[in-house]
Amino acid sequence: MNYKSDVEAIDALSQSYKDLSKEVGKIIVGQDEVIKASIISLFSNGHSLLVGVPGLAKTLLINTLANVLDLSFKRIQFTPDLMPSDITGSEILGEDRHFHFNRGPLFANIVLADEINRTPPKTQAALLESMQERHITVSGHKHDLPNPFFVLATQNPIEQEGTYPLPEAQLDRFMFNIFLTYPTYQQELDVVRQTTVDRDVTLNPVLNAAQILAFQKVVRKIPVSDNVLEYAVNLSSRTRPGTEKATKEVANYVSWGAGPRASQNLVLGAKCHAAIHGKYSPDIEDIRAIATLVLRHRIVMNYKAEADGLSVEKLVSTLL
Repeated sequence: MNYKSDVEAIDALSQSYKDLSKEVGKIIVGQDEVIKASIISLFSNGHSLLVGVPGLAKTLLINTLANVLDLSFKRIQFTPDLMPSDITGSEILGEDRHFHFNRGPLFANIVLADEINRTPPKTQAALLESMQERHITVSGHKHDLPNPFFVLATQNPIEQEGTYPLPEAQLDRFMFNIFLTYPTYQQELDVVRQTTVDRDVTLNPVLNAAQILAFQKVVRKIPVSDNVLEYAVNLSSRTRPGTEKATKEVANYVSWGAGPRASQNLVLGAKCHAAIHGKYSPDIEDIRAIATLVLRHRIVMNYKAEADGLSVEKLVSTLL
């Protein structure tokens, strides 16, 4: 997409966000903040982990988002017996006596990793390379993934039997950790009213791959003032116990803090948050708006925090 100026491109991004939210809102009632976070991570070229109890429309939200984007979409149901080759693909012997690579479901623009914590670490690790490097390696051969490439994973926080917690290295690949909460009484009333009748909803594609790639470049080009950069890096630094910037609460309650990737994602997320609201440069309030999404899965609390009832969200709120 060619825009006359970066200002025009940011205005187009802001309008596209409104159009996307409106289309997704035809199916998803409430969850405005969840929709916003998912779109921000998409425009920032990041991945998102959606965590919520069953029935909160995690999978439906991702399916709907895929339908309003003119992109290829694949859903992978993660199970205990899923093997790495089931998601990456494998080489098979053809009739010509040569091996040919048979692509797995990872080769799509949007990949839904449903209940990602239900599969063993070996298969979870197969996602690591694809999420960070945007390619996979099979039998020594590198295979590039489609561009844009966006992983949306879901996780159930209460049903822990037969699950394999995601390691910190895997969690760090996700830009955002998005929590879904129960709907309000009125929202649930609207959901039940809409889903218990014969209702035909037509979703219109809003963006294609070229437009999304253009917006991802625009986000990277948005200028950031030094004080906002310093605020983001300072915020990440203060989560690390044993360092000079660590607060008293962090020293007492945190085992491991957020790494440099958190600082990068704070700045990228703030840029996009500013752009979708029609601003041409982020300020500290934009950092604060997405801080919990970026930090909650990158801070490991210790047993003292659990004993004293201190959650990651409370700690981040204190740091802010």
